[in-house]
Amino acid sequence: MIGFKSLLQMELDDNSSCNDDDYFIIAAAGIVQTFSGHKRKPGGSVPGHVVIYRDRQDGHQRMFQDYLAANPTYGPHLFRRRYRMKRDLFLRIMNAVEAHDDYFVQKRNAANVLGLSCFQKVTAAFRMLTYGVPADLTDEYVRIAESTALESLRRFVAAVVDIFEDEYLRYPNEADTARLLALGDQNGFPGNLGSIDCMHWPWKNYPVQLQGQYKGHVDKPTIILEAVALDDLWIWHAFFGMPGSHNDINVLHRSPLFANLAEGTAPQVNFTVNEHDYTMGYYLADGIYPSWATLVKTISKPIGNKNKYFAKAQEAARKAVERAFGVLQSRFAIVRGPARIWDTETLGMIMRACVIMHNMIVEDERVVDPDERFEDGGENVRPGHGQATRTLDQFIEAHKKIRDKEIHVQLKEDLIEHLWNHHPDLYT
Repeated sequence: MIGFKSLLQMELDDNSSCNDDDYFIIAAAGIVQTFSGHKRKPGGSVPGHVVIYRDRQDGHQRMFQDYLAANPTYGPHLFRRRYRMKRDLFLRIMNAVEAHDDYFVQKRNAANVLGLSCFQKVTAAFRMLTYGVPADLTDEYVRIAESTALESLRRFVAAVVDIFEDEYLRYPNEADTARLLALGDQNGFPGNLGSIDCMHWPWKNYPVQLQGQYKGHVDKPTIILEAVALDDLWIWHAFFGMPGSHNDINVLHRSPLFANLAEGTAPQVNFTVNEHDYTMGYYLADGIYPSWATLVKTISKPIGNKNKYFAKAQEAARKAVERAFGVLQSRFAIVRGPARIWDTETLGMIMRACVIMHNMIVEDERVVDPDERFEDGGENVRPGHGQATRTLDQFIEAHKKIRDKEIHVQLKEDLIEHLWNHHPDLYT
């Protein structure tokens, strides 16, 4: 007859898995006993806990048949709906993450039992990102414990940022700048590099001692994302992490948006409006932003047909960043609802990963003109490469030029005339 201890040990060996904390507190203590009647702690396990048998292999096979098989249960339309992207793009991200971080490689534990697959861990992360659900809610379908789901989320977003940030969240290079200027010229705003604005992400599980720092005009703790977006919803600048008590001006003063321009490492932007030459691009902004040479705001109370038409055109074009925020929150509901993560570092990784995958979706699904060509090259311009870093005096002069109000006024007057004379029907 096999003893109780042997039966229990066999059951634990069969049900164990790697990298998982699937333990629940049992109601009665002292369940592990020997036939001699003496209670003792099981070696190597957690006292008072029992392992849950989740049948991970069967769960993986079911998920594979649902979405990744040659003839899946749920077709491309439902895959796109639930993962927010097409299957080819999802597989590209998943394979890159698995190759980048050994955590996502399926392994066997000490009992020679296969642990969670990469597909299960990445799907758990996607469920939390796309639906904004708690980690525990992924268990019933993915067959993954809460602690492992959270670990998968942290490692997944960190891997996405490490792998894809240089490509999908970079400062515009020469080719990008040429494309931005072409899009701006089509909209009646030559020299425009996009629209800038800020978004607040509510933070539910904030440290109590920091609530005053992170509470702003919405009367609850938030973290701010500053972004620059285009008409096609591509977000090429994302500055995240400022406390919600700051306004857009405070964020702008701490943002690295104009650092490359002041350092002399940004691609050259030369354009002509109303027979005046300009050497810096600009961004469309709302009324709270300062009157800098690199920002073009609307006219709050326009008088006259030209000013009214300009205000209408500027506000219509500036809505690109608002639309980008809306689509980002629609695709990744985790950044729409209150954040449940405790630390700001993980929250920053989540936001950056969502922006990166948002840009990957935009690139994957937008209609590309095969005849579209730009004359400039495509190499990234970084500090220390290409143009020489400026001296301190040149750096100070560049900052003064960025904040020059006279250029701001002249540029706005030229744009008013340009829109009225060359694009009278574009925003009617």
